[in-house]
Amino acid sequence: MLITQEEKIHEYYQALLERKENFVGIFFVGVKTTSIFCIATCRARKPKLKNVEFYTSFKEALDNGYRPCKICKPTENANEAPAQVEKAIQLIKQHPKEKITDAQLREQDISPEIVRRWFNKNYGMTFQAYQRMYRINTAFQELKKGKNTTHTAFDTGYESLSGFGYTYKKLIGKSPQKSIGDRVILINRLTTPLGPMFVCATDKGICLLEFVDRELLETEFKDLQRLLKANIIVGENEHIQQAKKELAEYFEGTRTQFDVQLETPGTDFQNTVWSVLQTIPYGKTTSYQQEAESINNPKAVRAVASANGCNRIAIIIPCHRVIGKNGNLTGYSGGLERKRWLLDHESKHENKI
Repeated sequence: MLITQEEKIHEYYQALLERKENFVGIFFVGVKTTSIFCIATCRARKPKLKNVEFYTSFKEALDNGYRPCKICKPTENANEAPAQVEKAIQLIKQHPKEKITDAQLREQDISPEIVRRWFNKNYGMTFQAYQRMYRINTAFQELKKGKNTTHTAFDTGYESLSGFGYTYKKLIGKSPQKSIGDRVILINRLTTPLGPMFVCATDKGICLLEFVDRELLETEFKDLQRLLKANIIVGENEHIQQAKKELAEYFEGTRTQFDVQLETPGTDFQNTVWSVLQTIPYGKTTSYQQEAESINNPKAVRAVASANGCNRIAIIIPCHRVIGKNGNLTGYSGGLERKRWLLDHESKHENKI
């Protein structure tokens, strides 16, 4: 939302002048004279008040034609986990079977309040709920390998089998005994130059990669769970780790193709279209018409466009490389400005690699 209240505008402008850290992520300032937008702590020379406007989200700044500042990198730093939160996440990864208490956080100079606020805002859950999912995923993996349920329950910090069984069934969908042959979908978060994204993976590969502000994301989560007959819980596996590494290289301009394995539940037609998308060369574009012709069905333009819209794996399955027949940018779930940024990024780097 564009900020129009004079009092709020002056408050934000003063915060910009003073580089106040507590305003990071609260507003994004667009500089009219440069078409750049920044966060509160940007070190760049400060513009005059008459040359700025404030937005409540970076997506709105992007949609209004502003480009991310190369100094403060607003789409990354405004959503990046603070150092204390990163430290708390590392504690979970280092001790996946233990419950990390507020007292333990404070012993590590971590504020439980800061951690709680960040998880509620960025994951829509509490830090304790995040921990429970991580521990249950660890238990799920061990049970699949044949470990005894009782030993697993107590090893993952539960004081009773009933408490473990209740939490396990609530998150996985079945009791420990009945879920041995089942699967789970793991979800994790990463930060990119275009904003934070959620990445999901099964044991077979990446099944979702979307910007966290994507419309109908909750519907995608529900569809994915229905199609794969699995619940989504917080966690990380080798596919997610590989995807994060490859995406970092892509945004650095050093990777043009992705090697991470994918799992793409959908109709045969959708998977045919998604396969065609993956053949579009880095730095190039095609049209829906050309895409339809490539599957020997030139009249299926609308069906192809619909299948593109159902793609749940952004960037890796590059639907951003599809444009209108007249050369204009067309719909993109992440927003047209993100699509323009991705195409410009690839055009800039295609001959350097």
